[in-house]
Amino acid sequence: MFIDTHTHLFSNAFDEDRTEVVQQAINAGVEICLLPNIDIDTIEAMNQLAKQFPTNCFPMMGLHPGSVDENWEKKLDIIKSHLFSEKYVAVGEIGMDLYWDKSLLEAQRTAFRMQVEWAKELRLPIAIHAREAFQEIYEVLDEINDERLTGVFHCFTGTEEDAVKIASYGGFKLGIGGVLTYKNGKVDQALKNVPLENLILETDSPYLPPVPHRGKRNESSYLLHIAEKLADVYNVSLKEIENQTTLNAKALFNI
Repeated sequence: MFIDTHTHLFSNAFDEDRTEVVQQAINAGVEICLLPNIDIDTIEAMNQLAKQFPTNCFPMMGLHPGSVDENWEKKLDIIKSHLFSEKYVAVGEIGMDLYWDKSLLEAQRTAFRMQVEWAKELRLPIAIHAREAFQEIYEVLDEINDERLTGVFHCFTGTEEDAVKIASYGGFKLGIGGVLTYKNGKVDQALKNVPLENLILETDSPYLPPVPHRGKRNESSYLLHIAEKLADVYNVSLKEIENQTTLNAKALFNI
């Protein structure tokens, strides 16, 4: 069994064939899919999918940094009300994204910190979105990391130095997705000294499809292409990748 630890199967990209896509993933051996929330308007669709597939799809709750805008405080009130009253496997997708716009840096920082504190209070892992913002995220974690904090740096595309820094926090995994299969992705180089025990698999579907599906909509069943590439990188069997990454994901998300 494989676990896709980060997939947005509830997004509009799957409106025409969502049930079929989930079933295809299950048939391919990707029997568990973790659903990170994005904004307040994605909560209903995400929760509905989790109810439709209660043994296969498990939701997270959080506010994506790309959804932090002038109304972010009101949005976080809604996020918190769901998080503290319903069952979720993680606080996510949270973090910081400075790729498009740096003007909301302080709002993103504050929103991230607040959600991390909620995760610590609830003893839930966090799913971190870090785009052009590793240093800013480290600054927050350096201040508030403790034994209660665990999580994953989702869609890891950092350097070997980043991998070492993340490992130093103690409770974090690296989420390995489709970028691993890209010719110039360089993720394989960053993993040179990272043990398999530190890795979990993800697709981030419908985004970042792995080779040979680049340019198409990503799906959770494509996780196997990422696993196969990871087996090549570590020179181990696909079965070992399956067993270890599934064990890692189950432990992190308490599945």
